[in-house]
Amino acid sequence: MDKSKPLRLSLYFGGDLITLFVTFFIAFYFFKDTGYGVYNSDLLREFEWAYFISFVLLWGFISYWQRLYDFSNSNGFSKRAFNYIKAYLILLILVFLFHSLFPFPQDIRSLTIAIVLGFPALGIPINLILINLISLSKYDPVNKKYTLVAGVGNVAKKVEKNLHTIPKSQYVIKGYIDCKKEDCAVAQDKIVGDIECLNQYLRDNPVDEIVIALPVKPSKKIRSIIEAADYHGVRVKYMPDYEGLFGDRYKTIRYGQFEAINVRQLPLDETFSFLIKNSFDKVFALFAMLLLSPLFLVLAVLIKLESPGPVFYCPIRIGKGGKPFKVFKFRSMRDNDAAFGGSLSTTKDDPRITKIGKLIRKYSIDELPQFVNVLLGNMSVVGPRPHRSYLNQQLQASEDKYMIRHYFKPGITGWAQVNGWRGPTETKEQKSQRTKHDIWYMENWSLLLDLKIIFMTIFNRKVHRSAF
Repeated sequence: MDKSKPLRLSLYFGGDLITLFVTFFIAFYFFKDTGYGVYNSDLLREFEWAYFISFVLLWGFISYWQRLYDFSNSNGFSKRAFNYIKAYLILLILVFLFHSLFPFPQDIRSLTIAIVLGFPALGIPINLILINLISLSKYDPVNKKYTLVAGVGNVAKKVEKNLHTIPKSQYVIKGYIDCKKEDCAVAQDKIVGDIECLNQYLRDNPVDEIVIALPVKPSKKIRSIIEAADYHGVRVKYMPDYEGLFGDRYKTIRYGQFEAINVRQLPLDETFSFLIKNSFDKVFALFAMLLLSPLFLVLAVLIKLESPGPVFYCPIRIGKGGKPFKVFKFRSMRDNDAAFGGSLSTTKDDPRITKIGKLIRKYSIDELPQFVNVLLGNMSVVGPRPHRSYLNQQLQASEDKYMIRHYFKPGITGWAQVNGWRGPTETKEQKSQRTKHDIWYMENWSLLLDLKIIFMTIFNRKVHRSAF
C-alpha cells in the first residue's frame, strides 16, 4: 500500500482550498467599491462566508464525483491537468445552470464570474508547483533512481545498508563494479562486471548514477600527524582536496546517513531552481498552446492541402538520461526520414521540402508543436536541442563531456541555437561549439537566462541564419 497517497491527496486538496480562498479574497476585497458592481450588496457582505463554503462544497462534490484526488502512481502533469480541466468544466456548467434557473442579483453574478475565471488562473500555477514538489520528493514511488556501485568491499556494503535504511528509498541498486583487489563484502551474484566492461554495461543498461565506494589509501604522513595531535590533546580537521580531484563544480551532500560528493553540481540540481524551471515550462507551454492554436489550425490545413500525408512528423530523439522519446513537429517534407533510426540530414535547397515547409522551417515554426512535449514532461522550453540517435553517438565519441547535456531535459530552443550554432554538424567547430554552448548553459542556468534565450529566439536574426 502506498502510505504517501493520503499525504499527496491532502496536498492537492489543500492547494485547491487555498486557491479558492485566495480567489474569493481577491474578488471580495480587491474589487469592492470599484464601481463595477462586484461587491456592492449589503446582503452579500453578510453571507460572504456562506457563499465561500457553498463553493467549497460544490468543488468537493465535483472532485469526489470525478475522483479528482483518487490517483494512482501515474500522477504526472498530463493526467492531473486533464482531470483538473474536466472538473473545472463541470463546475462552470453547474454555475451557469444555477444562474440561468435562479434570479440572482447582478452583483452576485459579477462576483461569481470573477471567482469562476480566477479559480483556474490561480489553480494551474499552484497545481504545477505541487506536482513538481511531489515528483521531487523521495516519497514519490515513481521517482526511482537506478544506482550502480563502484566497489565490492566494506565501503560498498556500507552504501548498500545506507540506501536500504532510507525510508521509502527511491534508489534501486543495479549492481556492483569490481574495481580493485579488495575482499568482497557484497553478494557475488550482484557483481555485474569490472572497470574494463563498465562502458559496455552503461551502454546496455539504464543507470541514473554511479556511487564510488572505494577505500581511501591511507597515508603515513597523515597518520603521524594524527598521532602527534592525539599525544598532545589537539583537535584535528582533515581538508581533502576535492577541487584537485573533481574540479570546481562539486558539492557535499547528505546521502542517507553519509556525507557524499556530487561530482558535477549544476544550478538545476538545486530543488528550488528545478521547481522554478519546471513550473515556468508548464505555464509558458500551456499559454503558448492556447495562443498559437489558431495558427496550428491554419498550418494543419495548409500542410494537408499542399501534399498528402500526416500533419505531424514525429521522429525519435534522445532526451534526459539518454532515453529516447517522440518529438512533435509540423511535417515540412513530402518524404521524411525514418522516424526511428533515421540518418538522412536535411541539406540546403533539399528537394523534399514543401513550399509551406520551407517557410515554417526558416522561422522554426515547425518546432512549435513541441510545446506538447513540454506539457508531457519530456522537454523544456529552453535547453540543449535533442538529437537523433546516430548523431548523438557521433558527438559522444568525438566531443569531450558531450553527454553532460543529457543531465536535464532537452529544449525547444537553446543557448547554442540563439548564438548561431544550429543546423549542420559537419565540421569539428560546429560540433564543439554546439556542445560548449549547451554545457555553458547548464552550468550558468538562471530563469533570467531562459527569458533572454526566448527573447533572442523570437527577435534575433542569428537564430535563423543556418535554418533551411
